Amino acid sequence: MKARVYIMLKTGVLDPQGEAVRHALGSLGFDGVNSVRQGKVIELDLKDGTTEATINDMCERLLANTVIESYRVEIL
Repeated sequence: MKARVYIMLKTGVLDPQGEAVRHALGSLGFDGVNSVRQGKVIELDLKDGTTEATINDMCERLLANTVIESYRVEIL
């Protein structure tokens, strides 16, 4: 069983890495980019029968900093 976890900074949290990417895109001539939010994707190869609740617990306890990040789990 595989799962994919998408982690993004919450709305209102400054994203300096995303801002650096936006600035670099502008420097390369891509002027139409108003903002960039950068996140991360974690793919998990799990034992069959692992519940979504267990994956959420992994996110809450380790994978995402839930104070400043939100996450979404996709079972593949």
